[in-house]
Amino acid sequence: MKGMLAEIAKMVKDFGSAPTFEEMPRKTLADKGIAGPTAAHTIEEVHTPLNLAYLTFTTGSSAFQNIVGVTFAEMSRKLQASFNILQRAGLKAGDKVLVTYPPLVNVFSGDAMKKYGLEWRFLVRSSRDAFLAALYEFQPQAVVGESSFIRAALEDAKHMGVADELPQDIVLLTAGTPLDLELLPTAKSVLNARVHDLYGCQEFGWLCMDGVPVREDIELVKLPGGAGQEMFELVVGGLPMGDSFPVSASGHVCNSEGKIITYRRERTYPEYEVIVKATTLTSTVTLGRVVRSILRIKGRIVKIIPDVVTGAAHTVLELRPDYISAGVQPGIIIEGPQKTQFFDDMVQAQLDYQQKAKADPTWTKRS
Repeated sequence: MKGMLAEIAKMVKDFGSAPTFEEMPRKTLADKGIAGPTAAHTIEEVHTPLNLAYLTFTTGSSAFQNIVGVTFAEMSRKLQASFNILQRAGLKAGDKVLVTYPPLVNVFSGDAMKKYGLEWRFLVRSSRDAFLAALYEFQPQAVVGESSFIRAALEDAKHMGVADELPQDIVLLTAGTPLDLELLPTAKSVLNARVHDLYGCQEFGWLCMDGVPVREDIELVKLPGGAGQEMFELVVGGLPMGDSFPVSASGHVCNSEGKIITYRRERTYPEYEVIVKATTLTSTVTLGRVVRSILRIKGRIVKIIPDVVTGAAHTVLELRPDYISAGVQPGIIIEGPQKTQFFDDMVQAQLDYQQKAKADPTWTKRS
């Protein structure tokens, strides 16, 4: 037996059932399609669980940034929503796209842009002069970026007398903040550009373009009446966004057919509670894991009613006003399968996780 450990020490370096550090799969910023600079981030390597398609962060416009996990189960609908936007914008395979803020690619997903056949590039650094230089050098067919930043840069180009050197007849896909309406005349005069207003988030992907939904599971829920304009909460796949918008028959400024005025966004307060009343799952234990996963990787609180129906034909969710507005508005029932697609994708993700979980042999959790 003498020398056996020495032999084992040599053997485990050559082969084994688990990978070495060098053998582990890697997903770089370039692999995700977001290898560009920002002035608000550090680049940090993390151990990302194999059951997640990728990690990203919210922008943190009103609070600390949330880490977001994107599951494989939701990727199909996420990609389709991105394709819908690119098609409506008139882009085609081979077109060049300039992205001003790399994390915006994560809302599309790098896979969506690759599969669509786009070539995209980032700025050398996050500045207006770098943006103008990239427009001149790259000559893109489209730009993805925040509207006020683009407007300010184009105004700089006019003041500097270089506007006539910029590409013409391009598409501006604005996102990240409510549309700066002053961009529209500026973009027209400087680039002869068509402007589109995208609304979405890192947790759920793209939801609307120019006031028109790009997913099938979008629902608008009217908020309790007040003295001002009627507002509607946007709900995706049964989960409220926490954002409310006016709905106008006259249409969105970028598309008269779009009725959701996304550039008049307001935060919903107080937010709705989501209650699961019926589930296709047969186990309440698994359902409990689903709602915990939604909280952990999507930042949405979902509760389960004590007498939840299991083994149902489709999911039934209820949006309930919280205690502040209780009695002002009754609960709203959202029934699947179409209007609960996102929630159902998270159910599938949980089932996939339980059936195909990637475990590490050095981490044994006893139940």
